[in-house]
Amino acid sequence: MFQDKKILLAITGSIAAYKSILLVRLLVKAGAEVKVVMTPAAKDFVSPLTLSTLSKSPVVSDLFNNESWSNHVMLGRWADIMVIAPLSCNTLGKMAHGLCDNMLLATYLSATCPVVVAPAMDEDMWHHPTTTSNLQKLESFGNKIIPVEKGELASGLYGDGRMAEPEAILSFIEDNFFLKKDLTGKKALVTAGPTFEPIDPVRFIGNHSSGKMGVAICQELARRGAEVHLILGPSSILVEQENIHLHKVQTAEQMYQTSVKLFPEADITIMSAAVADYTPVNAHPDKIKKSSETLTVELTKTKDILKSLGEKKYNGQILVGFALETMNEKEYALSKLKTKNADMIVLNSLNEEGAGFGYDTNKITIFEKSGKEISYERKPKQQVAKDIVDRIVNMLYAR
Repeated sequence: MFQDKKILLAITGSIAAYKSILLVRLLVKAGAEVKVVMTPAAKDFVSPLTLSTLSKSPVVSDLFNNESWSNHVMLGRWADIMVIAPLSCNTLGKMAHGLCDNMLLATYLSATCPVVVAPAMDEDMWHHPTTTSNLQKLESFGNKIIPVEKGELASGLYGDGRMAEPEAILSFIEDNFFLKKDLTGKKALVTAGPTFEPIDPVRFIGNHSSGKMGVAICQELARRGAEVHLILGPSSILVEQENIHLHKVQTAEQMYQTSVKLFPEADITIMSAAVADYTPVNAHPDKIKKSSETLTVELTKTKDILKSLGEKKYNGQILVGFALETMNEKEYALSKLKTKNADMIVLNSLNEEGAGFGYDTNKITIFEKSGKEISYERKPKQQVAKDIVDRIVNMLYAR
């Protein structure tokens, strides 16, 4: 999304300036060309040398230094977007009233590109009526404001005023300025979460899947224009997003029946649910009493949803499966890719720290039918979802 985009990052004097280091790194890694402008006060919090090294471009700070008095015009016209992060209370007030006593403010006032700000200040400053009034003025000028977060503040207090995390800033910019609706008109089917196979009215066979990965994939598909049907097993996750139609199920059989029903209309199908492999042959109608030392429960295989859909797949449909393994990961993933007639298998391992069930992060390797194998570092699941959907889009339009 950020490939070849020109981003002007403006940094003001705030303890949150340390986050700008990661923000520069993420933008550059995403393919953006980044230039940095700082207020003099910002240099007390973060080194221009660090920022220039990461951005691969000199940092501009002084209004009168080496003929840089004219740079504010050049920078404001060069950028596709100007991002002020962090935005201190002091600079906010100056921007709202058109003051211009440093290079950053001169650049802002002459910028012809969109401007986005990420405020950062202590809770009492954030809730002060003057701050509210100044933010309203900035919005009336056409600037976009990234919401602050709640958390521990520099004062030691806990409350509103924390600058948004760098990943959230990237997502905000992408959603508001650079997001490609490359799946508009496409229909997607996603399964997520566990299944619960009843032993009796109060006990079941299940697993630790939370559904977070599958829901993140749904949200990314919807953001990019797809109409999404989510088949969600037992999960506490709330899904309330336009273009996502929720189908709640409990058992593997229910997930199978719903998947088969919706599959024919899907351009993209992603089987990310952790479906139980076995289910009790007979579920007891009443709670089983603890009357003996042992209990035998006869199990039978559940239907293989991915394989069934692979057999029904027609030309043009993309079918994606997941593989969660604890040993021989690559071998099993490649076997699944072939035997299930899938176009892509997403492998994650319980051996990886911070990956698998329940975590907010994941580390995956994608195996494609073409023979491509792509490994990714550990990331938040929202970022992992983007990587997966990017590969799907690439596959979809390469045909």
